[in-house]
Amino acid sequence: MAYLNFVLHAHLPFVRHPEHARFLEEDWLYEAITETYIPLLEEFEALERDGLPFRVTMSLTPPLCEMLADELLQARYAHHINRLRDLAEKECERTKGDHRFDHLARMYQDRFERCHRRFESLNRNLLNGFRHYQRKGNLEIITCGATHGFLPNLRHSRRSVEAQLEVAVRNYQKHFGVDPWGIWLGECGYYPGLDAKLKDVGLRYFFTDTHGILQGDPPSPKGCYAPVETPSGVFCFARDPESSKAVWSAEEGYPGDWRYREFYRDVGFDLDMDYIRPYIHPMGLRIGTGVKYYRITGRNVEKAPYVEAWADEAVEQHAENFLYNRDLQADYLDPLLGTPANIVCPYDAELFGHWWYEGPKWLGRVMRKASSQNRRVQLASPRDYLSRHAAPKSAPAFSSWGAGGYAEVWLTGSNDWIYPHLHHAADLMREAANLPERDDLDRRARNQMARELLLAQSSDWAFIMKTGTMVEYAVKRTKIHVHNCLELSRQIAEQRIDSGFLWNLEMTNNVFPEIDYRVYRG
Repeated sequence: MAYLNFVLHAHLPFVRHPEHARFLEEDWLYEAITETYIPLLEEFEALERDGLPFRVTMSLTPPLCEMLADELLQARYAHHINRLRDLAEKECERTKGDHRFDHLARMYQDRFERCHRRFESLNRNLLNGFRHYQRKGNLEIITCGATHGFLPNLRHSRRSVEAQLEVAVRNYQKHFGVDPWGIWLGECGYYPGLDAKLKDVGLRYFFTDTHGILQGDPPSPKGCYAPVETPSGVFCFARDPESSKAVWSAEEGYPGDWRYREFYRDVGFDLDMDYIRPYIHPMGLRIGTGVKYYRITGRNVEKAPYVEAWADEAVEQHAENFLYNRDLQADYLDPLLGTPANIVCPYDAELFGHWWYEGPKWLGRVMRKASSQNRRVQLASPRDYLSRHAAPKSAPAFSSWGAGGYAEVWLTGSNDWIYPHLHHAADLMREAANLPERDDLDRRARNQMARELLLAQSSDWAFIMKTGTMVEYAVKRTKIHVHNCLELSRQIAEQRIDSGFLWNLEMTNNVFPEIDYRVYRG
């Protein structure tokens, strides 16, 4: 027997622009709600309705929680999904009688209607849906650094790391009413000694990439198939490379199957501009709408229309194949380990549904099949394993995930320039936090300075600079938040706070309204 831990890392950077009626990067959230978060909740509901036990772990990061609970963004998503409903209705009329596409237009019409109903039924806050499954014991929700900071690169300022953790735990308590057990470290970034800081804020477990445990001191005798107890008593789980490859690999992973939906072919780029204009960016920028009529088909060939029945057939085959291979793993590992293997399968949640359209359905099918009595694997969470088994002691090694596995994605020629500025801003934040507090305006300025620093530290900006997509926006966000830190620092030190400037920042960058700047005191 083996335990199967699905760990879905749900995260988006904090993007909120009240100064613009429609801001392009806000679509990241709206697409994820429509294509990932609601479809996952639908799969959970179907399993619940059929009385099938399931267990899955999700990190809902603090920036994502803040955006899902934000009334402005909720109202804007309502407009977004209504535009898609209108587009789908027009597409049903446009494709009527075209046997290649008319059923697909109706498929999208049904999907967008379901999203609208689900969104409204949860009072426009998807956290209500996730909280429901946490209370029922099906979902283990864990946290992440406050703004998904890459902690190994923030160590210059000790309080930066500690604040990322403390703010995250408090934010989790606000949204879920309980303490988090586990944390997904931003980009899986771990360095020796970080476990002690996790213990200080009450966290019990975290994750690394495979080599974090395999190269630990001493190396774990059970490899990545059991957690290790770190010197501080916090437990470390590592990714299973085999099960990850089945989903992640562009060459060998399931999402590349020719029967699945093609991500890059969208009516936002294909249809006549006059027709599609109301559903793309108001400035006339052609963007994806989420309405995609073609399947992957193959390389260097004309894309063929999507066939939903073929995709469903592939989902069934791939779900069975995934569990068959996990059963083989369990059979192989049982006599070697002496205890049940713990197979950790971590994925970005947004892979399911957004990048891999059929992903939520595949995950639901896997969980259905895993509930069968003849399976060698049992769905569980890291918390379940820790309640039943001891773990060998080991100090994990420095590691990250991403190319190379040692942080090169977040510290390379395209983004290394940001760190001196982040470190300087962090030093100023600590200085400001230790000055005597004068009045309410002074306290508000320090709290906003803390928000600006945290937003500047988001690992997403360095990642975007490295990957070369939306680089201008990532650079601008980094510079703006650092500038705001420097300006607030100056105003606090000079005791001349510009209330209008401060108010504008509080209205725009309003993440973590509960924040207390004293988290940065030395």
